Amino acid sequence: MQIISSKDNEQIKAIKKLKEKKYRDETNEYIVEGIKLVKEAIEEKVNIKMIVICEDCEEESLKNASKPNTNQIEQGLLYEIAKYECIYVTKKIFNILSEVQTPQGILAVVEKGDSIENINYSEDIILALDGIQDPGNLGTILRTADSANLKQIILSENSADPYNPKVVRSTMGAIFRMNIIKTENLAKTLQMIKKHKFEIVATSLDTEKSIYSINYNKKVIVIGNEANGVSKEIQDLSDEKVKIPMLGKTESLNASVAASILIYEYVREKLM
Repeated sequence: MQIISSKDNEQIKAIKKLKEKKYRDETNEYIVEGIKLVKEAIEEKVNIKMIVICEDCEEESLKNASKPNTNQIEQGLLYEIAKYECIYVTKKIFNILSEVQTPQGILAVVEKGDSIENINYSEDIILALDGIQDPGNLGTILRTADSANLKQIILSENSADPYNPKVVRSTMGAIFRMNIIKTENLAKTLQMIKKHKFEIVATSLDTEKSIYSINYNKKVIVIGNEANGVSKEIQDLSDEKVKIPMLGKTESLNASVAASILIYEYVREKLM
């Protein structure tokens, strides 16, 4: 078994480039790191191009990261990993590739799966994000959407990159179960969706209509930018504007919090 120890190795240089959005877009690939995320990527049958294992910390990390039944979990995971192309690297090289302070010694290069042609119009609601720029907010929204069994999300061109390592980590595996659709023109995409009998609902402070007064069926829920909200172009395109009623002095909520409230109002309505 060859262990790569040079940062000038072509495979290592190619993986390192995936830290940058430019190269993630060019190759249609991104990095997932850590035992849990790699395990979920395998379970969700994501297209894994390569798995990188830190030889120096393999035993320490893979054996100690699991809970009870450690050996059983470890052996099962290692058995699955062996089905993929794997490369082994020194701890020094792995640290060059890693984005975390205390890496677990395993990461995978996987293929992105977003496509605007794959919008599923049979869903009850579709979530659209207009200029969400904070990676933490985006990751939280993806995770919350997954918890409500939403399968797709539309991102405007000026939204954060969903394949940013911080976003990927904060989704806790939800990213593997979502069809993430990045559109260059959100307004045009929403107009296309409206032709399939969906209504556009934009969050706005400039309305008296509550999120509790609408029916969440065949709706596109648009969550806006952290500072400026939903853009005027999208507001003008919307069929309805709604806001979250607030009894205190706070005028607005964090974008991920607002998205969570709307998503779970949909859940509440669906369970009634």
